Amino acid sequence: MLDCIVAEDEVLLRESLLAMLGLHADALRVVADCEDGGAALEAIAEHKPDVAFLDIRMPGLTGLEVAAAAVEASPGTQVVFVTAYDQYAIDAFEHGAVDYLLKPVQADRLAATVQRLQARAAAGATDPAAFQELLRQLATRLPKPAGTEPPLGWITASAGKETRLILVEDVAYFRAEHKYTTVVTAEGEALLRKPIRELLAVLDPALFRQVHRSTIVNLKAIASVVRDDEGRGVLKLKNRPETLTVSQPFMALFRSM
Repeated sequence: MLDCIVAEDEVLLRESLLAMLGLHADALRVVADCEDGGAALEAIAEHKPDVAFLDIRMPGLTGLEVAAAAVEASPGTQVVFVTAYDQYAIDAFEHGAVDYLLKPVQADRLAATVQRLQARAAAGATDPAAFQELLRQLATRLPKPAGTEPPLGWITASAGKETRLILVEDVAYFRAEHKYTTVVTAEGEALLRKPIRELLAVLDPALFRQVHRSTIVNLKAIASVVRDDEGRGVLKLKNRPETLTVSQPFMALFRSM
């Protein structure tokens, strides 16, 4: 029996894959299902699953970034990428020690993948360096999604009775507050009536990085990163007195920058 997690941001596709995996309950046990990359990385670090089914395109962290960080968080986890890019998937994956499933997932393809996962688990041989190199190659081949909108430039957030217009690049970090998000700048805090998960899909990934399930930080606002004795990171900011915690699974993302 192999423990696995499923990460797919589209609800119907996630439910469909979970249902298909249920037909292989004698071989696979789903221990967590996630709707974004950050949640997937934390689930991998918590459960140390044998297998992670990762959608390549997810809000915040992509499946490739999750897989790269998971090498440290759970070295024994096998990765199966779920992708809509047919020719890209064939060219990129067929020579690597990693599986892929094309959307929509076909039953016969999933059955073959499960057999390969079992065989690899029995063999027990992994090569983290080769896997990281494969991920780097995949990242260079990943096509940009059609119709991609430019990153968010401005937001409106409330501070008491005042509504502020805030330039996104001036934000030091975003902090989840239940269904809302606190926006923190050098000048103070304001409340955005949008959950942090929705921000992940519209922020510039080159400027903003998720460092915790509840925190997204502006890389330009970071003064330094210090690792504590438990493997977590502590961020010191340039224009804010507080520090931010980087949960242990996310530290690998900073080392790869």
